Amino acid sequence: MNKKICINGESWCRNLTGIERLAIEVTKHLDEMTKPGEIELILPKNAKNIPHLNNIKTIILPVNAQHMILWTQIHFQKYVIKNKAISLNFSNTCPYFVPGIEFIHDIYCKLFKKDFTSRRDKKIVLYSTLMYRRIAKKAKEVITVSEYTKKTIIDSYHTKPEKISVVYSGLSQEYKNLEPDFSIFEKFPVLKEKPFYFTLGSLSKRKNLLWILKHAELYPNEFFVVSGKALNNVIPQELEELKNLKNILLAGYLKDEEVKAIYTKAKAFIFPTYFEGFGLPPLEALSMNCPIIISDSTCLPEIYGKCAHYINPNDPSINLDEVLKQKTESPKELLEKFTLKNTAERLYKIIEKYLRGNL
Repeated sequence: MNKKICINGESWCRNLTGIERLAIEVTKHLDEMTKPGEIELILPKNAKNIPHLNNIKTIILPVNAQHMILWTQIHFQKYVIKNKAISLNFSNTCPYFVPGIEFIHDIYCKLFKKDFTSRRDKKIVLYSTLMYRRIAKKAKEVITVSEYTKKTIIDSYHTKPEKISVVYSGLSQEYKNLEPDFSIFEKFPVLKEKPFYFTLGSLSKRKNLLWILKHAELYPNEFFVVSGKALNNVIPQELEELKNLKNILLAGYLKDEEVKAIYTKAKAFIFPTYFEGFGLPPLEALSMNCPIIISDSTCLPEIYGKCAHYINPNDPSINLDEVLKQKTESPKELLEKFTLKNTAERLYKIIEKYLRGNL
C-alpha cells in the first residue's frame, strides 16, 4: 500500500535561517519531482509566504503555530496519525509517537551542553536531546547533512549506519539570484577606506566570537566586520569586549543582499566556529569569489576540502596574511555539488521507496 508523505510546515513560521531555507527550497524542488497525491505540506494558519505548488497539496490547519513544540507534537502529529501518513521534518524534530523521515542537522545540544546556561536554554537542550534520541532510535529514516554528523549520531545513539542517509545541504537558488546591495558601503563608509575580514553567523557560542576577539587584540592593525543576530546563549561580556575594540565593527543583522556586497570587498570570510553540522556561510562566500578561512574541525574539512584556508579554532595567534598564502583549489565543482536542488534529488530517492509502497 502506498503511503503519503506529510511535510511539517513549521519552517514557514520561523525566521529565515539555513534550515528554513533548506526546507522551503527543497519543498519547491520536490514539487517538481513528485506526483499529485504523494506529498502534502501541512501548515498552520499563521504561515508566511505560502508557496504555490503544483503537485504537493497544501493543507492549512485552523490553528496558529505560536509554540513550535505544541504545533509539532499536537496538531501536526494528530494530522499524521489520522491520515496514516509518514512525517517529513526538516528541523531536528519529529512527532514523538510517529517519527517518520526526519532530519538531524547536528546534535549540538547533546555534544556541547555546557554552552547552554540559562533556564530557557536548558529547556531547549532537554527538548532537543529528546528529539535527537527519538529520531535516532525510532525514525523510519534519519537524514543528515554530512558524514561527520552521521558519525556523531552513530557514536552517540548506536543507530545502524544503513538507517542514516547523508544528503548534504547546499546553496539556495534564491540566494544565487539576489543582487548585491552596495548601499551598505554608504551605511558603513569605513568599509571603503580599509581592507577588512568579515564574519557572519548567529553569534551563538559555537560561532566562536572569542577567537575573533582574541585575534583582534593580538593584531590591532587588522580590521574585522562582524554581522549576525545575538542569541540568548551568547556570552554577554564577550560581545561587550568586542564593542570596545577599535578594529572591530559590529554591523548587526544584515540582509543577504548587503552580505553579498560585503563579500565582494572582504579580504576573506572568517569562520572560526568549533562545531558545525554542515557550515553554509563559507559556501555563500565562495559563490561570491571571496576567499574563506575556516576551522579545521568537525565537518568543515569534509565539505570544503582544498577550497579553503584552515585555522585552529583554539589558536587565535595565527597570522592571517600567512594563512592566505596557502594554495587553494577552485570552488567550481564544490558549488555545483552543494546545491539545494541536489539535496532535493537525493532526498526524493530516499522517500520514493515509501511513496511506492516498497517498505
